[in-house]
Amino acid sequence: MFSSRLEAAAEKQGFKTIVIENASYFSSPDLEPLEVQYAENTSGPGAILVDKISAWRPALIIFDLNNQAVPWLKWVVLIKSAPATRRIPIVGFGSHKDARALKSARDAGADAVFSRSRFVQELPEILSAYTRKFDKDELRESCQMPLSSLALQGFDLFNRGDYFEAHERLEEAWIEDMSPGRELYRAVLQVAVAYLQIQRLNYTGALKMFLRLRQWIEPLPDECRGVDIGNLRKDAQAVYQQLITAGRENLAEFDQTLFKSVIYKT
Repeated sequence: MFSSRLEAAAEKQGFKTIVIENASYFSSPDLEPLEVQYAENTSGPGAILVDKISAWRPALIIFDLNNQAVPWLKWVVLIKSAPATRRIPIVGFGSHKDARALKSARDAGADAVFSRSRFVQELPEILSAYTRKFDKDELRESCQMPLSSLALQGFDLFNRGDYFEAHERLEEAWIEDMSPGRELYRAVLQVAVAYLQIQRLNYTGALKMFLRLRQWIEPLPDECRGVDIGNLRKDAQAVYQQLITAGRENLAEFDQTLFKSVIYKT
């Protein structure tokens, strides 16, 4: 009953909802977690959670703190500690009598916590206040700007396979540019770092970079400042899928011909 009310309120503000009833959604018998994992988990249910959340890029995550079928405390900590997902706002709600749960959610990193009654009464206002907004028009306008000279240097280095130096130039370009289109440079430099980590046989590092990349490359239009983002997105996804298929143990034999050039025009 309440989930339908939430869906209706979200739809009025232009959002779709995904309802997760229990933890089994992010479980797999084929994935056993490592004993210790930092930031983005790379195996086990935590890996599935971060993969799904970073792919969905939700405007807001809401936890029912009284739903015992969801390990919300672990999930809040993981989502807020992983660079791929930590910018996603989280709101929790629960019984006003369960002070411990409300405090635990706040301490774990939830952006806001409400009693159930207040959450229900102020639902539209809460959604409006805490959902992450994205100005597509402003980004499109910024994508009409020309590429900076540093960016051109970075793309040239990327296309020659010098991924480390490409990262350095593109990071400089990103720092100098204060417009929304600067995220183009961050997206390409993170692809460069992911490819570099594969060359260095760092499976975990490469996997984490691909997960972090999504938040920067997915919002970009298919072409930005003359760069074919649609093609780069497709190429990076192909490398990511091959990385998952190959696994940690076969990284030395990874097919690096999958590392395609950035297509751009000046």
